Amino acid sequence: MLRNFKPRLYQETILATAAKHNTLVVLPTGMGKTAISLMLAVKRFMSYPKSKVLILAPTRPLVQQHLNTFKKYLDIDEDKLVLFTGMISPDKRAELWKDARIIFSTPQGLENDIISGRINLEEVSLLVFDECHRAVGDYAYVFIAKQYCKKSSFPRILGLTASPGSDLEKIKEILSNLYIEEIEIRTDLDPDVRPYIQDIDVAWVKVELPPVFLEVQNYLKAFIKDRLGKLKKWGILRRKNLLVSKTDLLAMQKELRAQAMSEKKNFVLWNGISVLAEIMKVSHGLELLETQGIVALYRYLGKLMKESENTKVKAVKNIVKDLNFRSAFIKTEKMFKDGFQHPKLIELQKIIEKEIKKDVKVIVFNQYRDNASDIVKVLNLIKGVKAQLFVGQVKKGETGLSQKEQKQILDKFSAGEFNVLVATSVGEEGLDIPKVDLVVFYEPIPSAIRHIQRRGRTGRLEKGRVIILMAKDTRDEGYRWSAHHKEKRMYRNLASLKKKISVMLSKPQQKISKFIAPEKKIKIFADSREKGSGVIKELVDLDVDLKLEQLDYADYILSSRVGVEFKQIPDFCQSIIDGRLLEQVKNLKNAFERPLIVVEGDEDIYSQRNIHPNAIRGMFATIAVSYGIPVLYTKNFKDTAALLNVIAKREQEDTGKDFSMHADKKPLTLKEQQEYVVSCLPGVGPLLAKELLRQFNSIKDIMNADEKDLQKVEKIGKKIAKNIRNVVDSKYV
Repeated sequence: MLRNFKPRLYQETILATAAKHNTLVVLPTGMGKTAISLMLAVKRFMSYPKSKVLILAPTRPLVQQHLNTFKKYLDIDEDKLVLFTGMISPDKRAELWKDARIIFSTPQGLENDIISGRINLEEVSLLVFDECHRAVGDYAYVFIAKQYCKKSSFPRILGLTASPGSDLEKIKEILSNLYIEEIEIRTDLDPDVRPYIQDIDVAWVKVELPPVFLEVQNYLKAFIKDRLGKLKKWGILRRKNLLVSKTDLLAMQKELRAQAMSEKKNFVLWNGISVLAEIMKVSHGLELLETQGIVALYRYLGKLMKESENTKVKAVKNIVKDLNFRSAFIKTEKMFKDGFQHPKLIELQKIIEKEIKKDVKVIVFNQYRDNASDIVKVLNLIKGVKAQLFVGQVKKGETGLSQKEQKQILDKFSAGEFNVLVATSVGEEGLDIPKVDLVVFYEPIPSAIRHIQRRGRTGRLEKGRVIILMAKDTRDEGYRWSAHHKEKRMYRNLASLKKKISVMLSKPQQKISKFIAPEKKIKIFADSREKGSGVIKELVDLDVDLKLEQLDYADYILSSRVGVEFKQIPDFCQSIIDGRLLEQVKNLKNAFERPLIVVEGDEDIYSQRNIHPNAIRGMFATIAVSYGIPVLYTKNFKDTAALLNVIAKREQEDTGKDFSMHADKKPLTLKEQQEYVVSCLPGVGPLLAKELLRQFNSIKDIMNADEKDLQKVEKIGKKIAKNIRNVVDSKYV
């Protein structure tokens, strides 16, 4: 099936392992990880000719890149290669899945397809996770891998990454989540890889902060020192020196919050939490000054000043009252108006001006979207420079690029339509841009993964160069050595794990239950707006027949008479404040014979938000006494899913009958029965049913109305009218 493709020796060696075991492949960037997935796909097709192959990558540009590679080297009808992204409707994806042989997809949409039962993983013989270091926490890769190993008739997993990270526990989590049985690691120094490695010349360029920057730095440091002194005085900070990292601050904050929840009247703890918030906010400003520049710092400090005018947050108000902060802000404002630039930005302009004369392609990486945008503006003032911004998708209050726009920019950069790409972290991961001559780090980054990813954007086809800008005597220097040591630790950990993996992750034997005919599945209807929750994923894992629909008066329907309103503790309290809860309770009571409310979480419900405990108690009394609805508590999403499953099982075993979403409690009045019947029409529901009955007076007249008459009712368009007529007029087959 392969054409115009000659594998390298190390690719064939890795393939031999991947063909027999679920394998994690760690290869330097540009060393052909996709080629290994290509060869393994062919091998799986030879063993399972009617199977499918599924290739996952985190972003649409990366997915498209894999598709292009397979099209280039695989001798197969192109209509058998299918691209799945969020831009393709779920129904269309389900249709495309039927005839596809190789599916290239982002994970989030596919996760929803699995939950909805639109695709069948049983027929997939190979599942590839690109950038598999993401397979931690609740990222979609974790759920997909679990469902795949559970459902596939012949599972095989291939994980691909240039850098799984330096943290041993995180690496173990990746291996466990992806059911990895073997690790194949290659570094630049391995003899079978070395002939294909292009040298990358890395240069560190140091700059010094000018005196006026140091003045602002001293004011911000004095603020932080003062606050750390308070924490030490109160016994919260127990170290001798006042040197603390961002990680230390976050850990301290988490510890204080946990203590404060159990000691609610300990005002020292609550003051400590507030002071920590002050330190973290001002530390961020200090980082912007040292690593980014005056424009970024001025925007941030100005935002805090503006926020202090209306906010009730004590930390923000205390910050702007502080003399050191106000002094730093006044100095920064003056520097901004005078057009001061960070010495790194000045150095960057010199580098680009010099390099651009050599007709080169350059990628500049910067941490912050706003600062990257400013860099583009400054670089475009240089003769011969055509710079373009490359950022992630739109965030609240910020500019951004759609995935389609991202692809267009990369295509133009590859084609040479502009020569400098200024990118945030979205440009770090996996993108294959040929002939990038120089990569510039605007700042060092402490993450080993991101350092390796950035560096790997050059030196793919020929010798590459990296320049890393670093401000002396700032956190830049600490970040430099942090990334260096983490990278070394990563390879040590992987080498150690490779020796132990056969013991750690032995492939589980098939259970005898796999060969026993399954019991009838429990059916649960869930509101489609809940599809991203852990409860939904856990229900799927419990092998529930889950139906995602847009429900009117519940989050889950467990039987013809049981509807459940689900709330996590913070949302429960918020819904009291905004008045939603009482309305939801009324609707639940009217719609179901046995309504339930489930409240999830282990937080103290009486310490949430600014709401008096008696208001919460009063709501509980109203729900339980006035409406007669039980309130059940669960600890977490697993507990919630288990409870819903048990209730549904009991309900459905007792009745022995199937039920539909519309099988709510039997209406008691003629009016309710009429509304119920009409609400079952496609696209109608309870609210539109009332409108239709008001317009036509009877069910008979609704059924006799033509499409034009139906469209006279507000919110009924051509599509709904056509679907109603289709249901009424079509013969029952």
